[in-house]
Amino acid sequence: MKFAILGYGKMGRQVEELLLQDEHEVVAVIDNEEEWQLKIAAFRTAEVAIDFSMPSVAVPNMYRAFENHIPVVVGTTGWFDRLDEVRARCAECGGSLVYGSNFSVGANLFMQLNKDLAQLMQNQPQYAASLEETHHVQKKDAPSGTAIRLAEDVLKIVSRLQCWQLTDTPADGVLPVQAHRVGTVPGIHTLRWHSEEDDILITHTAHSRRGFAIGAIKAALWLTRHPGMYDFQSIALTMNGER
Repeated sequence: MKFAILGYGKMGRQVEELLLQDEHEVVAVIDNEEEWQLKIAAFRTAEVAIDFSMPSVAVPNMYRAFENHIPVVVGTTGWFDRLDEVRARCAECGGSLVYGSNFSVGANLFMQLNKDLAQLMQNQPQYAASLEETHHVQKKDAPSGTAIRLAEDVLKIVSRLQCWQLTDTPADGVLPVQAHRVGTVPGIHTLRWHSEEDDILITHTAHSRRGFAIGAIKAALWLTRHPGMYDFQSIALTMNGER
């Protein structure tokens, strides 16, 4: 299959490596506006695109994919405040998109586990929740998209929590979130439920970027067969796309 890669940082390179290993064709790698001007014709020959770029360019990249009728998978986070706008443009252009806060299948299992645990904690008011995440120093958004998704999923379920805040100070009705940027850490997320008697912790630790790249490629292959707009979490545990 013919792929375009949008964004050529560590994730873009990891995606390219896996695609070439599996004998797919990478017809365009685009990392900045100058390359868009030079490679737009090659981009138009792609059957699907994968974006791991920057929050500031992810939305324009999606729009170019929609306008050229190329399905696109977006692993970039930090743009979700424009989700309604993107949804409208995708529908207007008849585009296809899979987006998500985390493309690791294991992380999506973890997000489901987080919701299941929150359901149990709804009736256990003696437990207070907190969330901590750690990523590499080059990650621009904080907290991570995954941390925001985890926090918002808890808020939807646990009625005694009204909001999350980027803080290490507990407060009534607040889910405190801490974000750390350290070295080359691919990603660690821990949800803690604390009581005077005990703590319950669930943690997902990514060992490398490979899992994110594998998930994005599976999503891209799946999207070419299922046009539309999807949150990766809604398809991650059921899609049967193969690398």
